[in-house]
Amino acid sequence: MTPTLPDGPEPSAQPPGARPRQRKAMLLRLDPALHDALTRWAADDLRSTNAHVEYLLWRALREAGRLPGRP
Repeated sequence: MTPTLPDGPEPSAQPPGARPRQRKAMLLRLDPALHDALTRWAADDLRSTNAHVEYLLWRALREAGRLPGRP
């Protein structure tokens, strides 16, 4: 079973023939201990570190009521 993000984007959930969603690259400087902890957590959830950071950001936005396109 692959973990997914409820109410968040799912790259593989696009209709056939749809254009792939574009991603923006961003340099993020992290404390090495924070990066190690995130990497372990991501591995526990069967995600890449990058996917896990994106998952956590979407979850934080949803919990704060700040999802794009929603008042």
